[in-house]
Amino acid sequence: MSVNTNDGFDEVWREHGPTIWRAVYVYAGGRRDIADDAVAEAFARAMEQPNPIKNPVAYLYRLAFQAAAMERKRMTDLREPPDVPGPPPDGYGEDILGALRRLSPGQRAAIYLHYRVDLPVAEVAAAMGTSAAVVKVHLMRGRRKLATYLSEAAADD
Repeated sequence: MSVNTNDGFDEVWREHGPTIWRAVYVYAGGRRDIADDAVAEAFARAMEQPNPIKNPVAYLYRLAFQAAAMERKRMTDLREPPDVPGPPPDGYGEDILGALRRLSPGQRAAIYLHYRVDLPVAEVAAAMGTSAAVVKVHLMRGRRKLATYLSEAAADD
């Protein structure tokens, strides 16, 4: 599917916008403000492209992840207060989201896209703008850390 018109992006937004937003929300550690801004910027930048975009969903994921990473870096550079996450969206328990926040942004994105969005490793790599090997490392390390964090949380209960 190639897209270069606003009508095409309307369709992409309806079909994939909420999923992209949730992926960026998880990537940003539960920051709704970052997810909102990053996804809006990704769609705006994509619609400005003069040439058709061959894989608009992967392109939008990459743009949104880049925008979210830049915003988190800007906040760190400005020494803004630490992240104050908003309430989790539907389908997220605070224990899961808390454990995901402890992962690196790359691990969070890989875990979410592979297990929640059900993308194969190659598509996760395309969405993240990285290689399949890097995604596999993020998945392996992320799973190990999540298992540890969730078992710690269960032991505390």
